[in-house]
Amino acid sequence: MRIHLNGEARDIQDGLSIADLLVQLDLTGRRVAVELNLDIVPRSQHAETRLRDGDRLEVVHAIGGG
Repeated sequence: MRIHLNGEARDIQDGLSIADLLVQLDLTGRRVAVELNLDIVPRSQHAETRLRDGDRLEVVHAIGGG
């Protein structure tokens, strides 16, 4: 299936959750914000939120610095 991740089309396997996608993107354990179809998805719902064909995601991760 195809989703749009940060504005770019991306093919992923069917049935992935947001948490699964974050693993594939090597973003587990990092501070991230995920927006799915214009709605923020709380971290507590990443594992249970399944992605669907045509979904639009924005994933932003915080980078520390000073």
